[in-house]
Amino acid sequence: MFTGIIEELGTVKNVQKSGSSMQLVIRAERILEDIKLGDSIAVNGVCLTVIEFSQSEFTVDVMPETFDATTTNLLNSGSAVNLERAMAANGRFGGHFVSGHVDGVGTILKKRPTANAVYIDIKVPEELSHFCIPKGSITIDGTSLTIFEISKSMITVSLIPHTNKETVLGMKKERELVNIESDMLGKYMHQYITNKKESTITQDFLKQNGF
Repeated sequence: MFTGIIEELGTVKNVQKSGSSMQLVIRAERILEDIKLGDSIAVNGVCLTVIEFSQSEFTVDVMPETFDATTTNLLNSGSAVNLERAMAANGRFGGHFVSGHVDGVGTILKKRPTANAVYIDIKVPEELSHFCIPKGSITIDGTSLTIFEISKSMITVSLIPHTNKETVLGMKKERELVNIESDMLGKYMHQYITNKKESTITQDFLKQNGF
């Protein structure tokens, strides 16, 4: 479980691709302070497992499903990546519930500096648009953001100066792709409502059975 609050920008040191899988070696500092084998690290919003580490870098494997369904396959040596450790049980919860399981890939349509903010228009996959609501939460490349405008299959989010400077979203340009994870609570609610069947328990049934 993650929060969408990026801890640091890492740098991809090495990429080894093999068909539809890959292995990444990523340079980092802060997240290595208490790292252990098997730890979960969100890399641009994708939950990956640490299989090796040293004082300056860690290694993760990317399986075919992740390779095909996220922007991870676009990473090269030198690419900057958003990094976040799994949420500590005794820490502050500053973002929103983020699983690290990417739902789809979006496209940056436009970036607009406005006062001290940067507005970003992002085209989202049609199947994710019904999870997007004004003032609702969304995760873009692992960053917890608030949707403040929706138009068909496009959403608009706003970056404060800190987020613009300290995450990969500030570096990305128009037409570049981003990982999208919809709000977890919204997905559960949608699934519940969609699959809900009319209950066979009525008031008469309860009375007949002593309730």
